[in-house]
Amino acid sequence: QVQLVESGGGLVQPGGSLRLSCAASGFSLDYYAIGWFLQAPGKEREGVSCISASDGSTDYADSVKGRFTISRDNAKNTVYLQMSSLKPADTAVYYCVADWGCDGLGQSIIGTWGQGTQVTVSS
Repeated sequence: QVQLVESGGGLVQPGGSLRLSCAASGFSLDYYAIGWFLQAPGKEREGVSCISASDGSTDYADSVKGRFTISRDNAKNTVYLQMSSLKPADTAVYYCVADWGCDGLGQSIIGTWGQGTQVTVSS
């Protein structure tokens, strides 16, 4: 079964850090772009970051540039999102997806959307 499972969320104070993990099962991440989305309460899901399969190039939403870093470990079949200098506005459920490319991320995902992992930034 093709599946991506997000983990690593939690409650953190403003200015803190978290590392989210996206572990794949049933297929290899090597050949796909992997992206992270967030969905805040009452808002649409939006893209956060993406890492390509071909050359490992990365892309970030303006709101997280300089604070978040996406990386992939193909040997572990896992992608990470290192989140630093967290703000209350980062509070959301975070989802990862595999897709054919970072352009149009989320439009033709491999498998289905997972449960996500909750990130809460609060003092």
